[in-house]
Amino acid sequence: MDRDTRFLEKLRREIAPGTLEWIGLRTERRGEIKIVESVQALVGLGLEGDHRCLKSPGSARQVTIISSEYIHQIAQQLGKDFIDPTLLRRNLVISGMNLNLLRFQRLQIGEAILETSALCDPCSRMDENLGTGGAAAMFGYGGLCAKVVKGGLIKLGDAVVRLESEKSSNPRSLNLFDN
Repeated sequence: MDRDTRFLEKLRREIAPGTLEWIGLRTERRGEIKIVESVQALVGLGLEGDHRCLKSPGSARQVTIISSEYIHQIAQQLGKDFIDPTLLRRNLVISGMNLNLLRFQRLQIGEAILETSALCDPCSRMDENLGTGGAAAMFGYGGLCAKVVKGGLIKLGDAVVRLESEKSSNPRSLNLFDN
């Protein structure tokens, strides 16, 4: 394991659990967001009731995660006090964890285990939802994509816990913008 990887793993081990603050299900592509207090995570599919659950089984983009800290940063860049999470079209809002350290990691939320992967880059729709510059303000703060590797119930207030890697080293890049 190289020096950078050892340092990154040290930082990851020090991450305290976060909290699940918000759950939103996208009923259809470009459709309304249904805010719920709990949801069933389905292995290899996503969140029950979300349109992505009906798409390609095994996709790495079954669930999207953003942090309340990222939302605050986006709001500041846009000169706003608050941004409603429904405008960002992500599934889960967590707080208290540095998402930059959680790429390519497993997270337990309630009964479910999610495996994070690529950055969830903003699309041009963010300019529609947030105003001019919305997509630019979200760049680097769009959150993470994840897949469900263990199903189960997820509910508001659940702890979000990074699980220790089963491998002794993480072969993934440190580059935060590398998909």
